[in-house]
Amino acid sequence: MAMEYNRQLPNPHELKEEYPLPLKLRVMKEERDREIRQVFEGESDKFLVIVGPCSADREDAVLEYVSRLSKLQDQVKDRLVLIPRVYTNKPRTTGAGYKGMLHQPSPDKAPDLLGGIIAIRRLHLRVMEESGLTAADEMLYPENRSYLDDMLSYEAVGARSVENQQHRLTASGMDIPVGMKNPTSGDLSVMLNSIQAAQSGHTFLYRGWDVTTTGNPLAHAILRGGVDKYGTCVPNYHYEDLMRLWELYQKRDLQFPAAVVDANHSNSDKKFKEQPRIVSEVLHSRRHSEDLKRLVKGVMIESYLEEGSQPIEGERVYGKSITDPCLGWEDTRRLILEMAERA
Repeated sequence: MAMEYNRQLPNPHELKEEYPLPLKLRVMKEERDREIRQVFEGESDKFLVIVGPCSADREDAVLEYVSRLSKLQDQVKDRLVLIPRVYTNKPRTTGAGYKGMLHQPSPDKAPDLLGGIIAIRRLHLRVMEESGLTAADEMLYPENRSYLDDMLSYEAVGARSVENQQHRLTASGMDIPVGMKNPTSGDLSVMLNSIQAAQSGHTFLYRGWDVTTTGNPLAHAILRGGVDKYGTCVPNYHYEDLMRLWELYQKRDLQFPAAVVDANHSNSDKKFKEQPRIVSEVLHSRRHSEDLKRLVKGVMIESYLEEGSQPIEGERVYGKSITDPCLGWEDTRRLILEMAERA
């Protein structure tokens, strides 16, 4: 038999009982969710900044990062809504490499799924408690999101998952914004099909239940660039790309047309220092066009305490990414303050 069953894991309800979300944090999340929702529904002209490490690889460094971000949020609260990236699941193109805290609570040790689901719930709880912010995570495994669904204010469906039916149907039952990335090919129609599916109601099998959803009107686009057949990165954050997406939205019966621009990945060719320039161009495009001001609701930035990235093997620098390279804190702080003046 090719699949070995190691052990039964607790269901989400059991884990939530063991690590409950206190009332004060539930109230705080409701307020944050309302503020973010108003941006997508066009009731607020604040700009979203989904920012943080490529992967949440260690609790102490992530908590220090979000604590700094919380202080910065106080300075820019009139113009920006900062949503920390606390990504605890990591897609791997070939299946090899660090798959995130869910799989390995300690990157140096063997996979531990029981320890992982506990670690990611505790981490998100501490983020809320210590920063007053609610976070974003990636919906890499649709059924696993139930361990965190009472804490997250934003979720993203990645480029390799956006065509998957279970991701689309699960997104249709969520009550928070879910961003659908364009696939690695850059095909916008695939992304828009996914948004349309997520905004519609469905009946399907989920965690052993027959469930029915009503659709998620806050499902929207994330532009992350693409890769052509020769492996060359093709960005899609330029003015013409944004206008093309706006035009495609107009041809579909979708609620609240919206896009978030991912400033890294194939948009930057993974040259992390390009992110401030890309953000600057996006803000310029929004100022140039009222349509794009309505369409582009925010940006996504990969950032950590220390800039760049490092191999997972050997002695590691605290607060430096072990997956994709990130902006360092000082560059991030400077960029966010500039955005608050221009957004």
